[in-house]
Amino acid sequence: MKYAILILIIVLATNLLSAQESNVREIKGKVVSEAPELENIYVINLKTEITSTTEKGGYFRLQAAVGDTLMFSAIQIKGHKIVLTEKDFAKDLVLFPLDPVINRLDEVIVKQYKNINAVSLGIIAMDTKHYTPAERKLRAASGADLKGNEDGTMGASASLDPIFNWMSGRTAMLKKELEVEKKETLLEKLENQFALDYFIYKLKIPKEYVKGFWYYAVEESRLATALNTKNKAMASFVLAELSTNYLELQKCGNK
Repeated sequence: MKYAILILIIVLATNLLSAQESNVREIKGKVVSEAPELENIYVINLKTEITSTTEKGGYFRLQAAVGDTLMFSAIQIKGHKIVLTEKDFAKDLVLFPLDPVINRLDEVIVKQYKNINAVSLGIIAMDTKHYTPAERKLRAASGADLKGNEDGTMGASASLDPIFNWMSGRTAMLKKELEVEKKETLLEKLENQFALDYFIYKLKIPKEYVKGFWYYAVEESRLATALNTKNKAMASFVLAELSTNYLELQKCGNK
């Protein structure tokens, strides 16, 4: 009799385990969060201790059953536990919304001291002019920055340098370099103040001709003045006028 009861218990336990194993299925999930990175988030089945990690985009696969609890853990998201239901297994893909970890400062105070600068601190004079690299080279070659000796005289080699630079063509070369620098500065300002779409959709310039139009436009002194003074309204007006002329030139050139 005892043996019969023992056998019955073993059979029931075996059937119970088999039933539980048959309920274990693969669940396909995706982490949804505003966290910057959804890859390598740990997913743990707390009942079976089976683990998985999310792939790129927050996708993962894991063996589980109805009633199992999944725990999500990563430094970029808040730890969260979710109990699986029958509805979850009926879905092709289960979405698991998680809150990101956001480090917030209690308060940020930005103070701007407009009156404190190099001039107010006495580092430079108020009327000091700032020169670009090309301007400094030209001034040095032409002798504009030459300083005399303590006795008021000028060194022989120093006084002859501007003459040698002029005779060798170095001064002329530096003048051309200065003009190139000015054009490059204007091109940079033009790109910063107007997006590429402005030229393509507003001015109707084909994309392959936009860069050529930039070089054409910066030759106009009115546009240079508008860009240097950040007068976008005037720059827009001049660009509209120049674009019409530029497109006409392109038509003539294509005939």
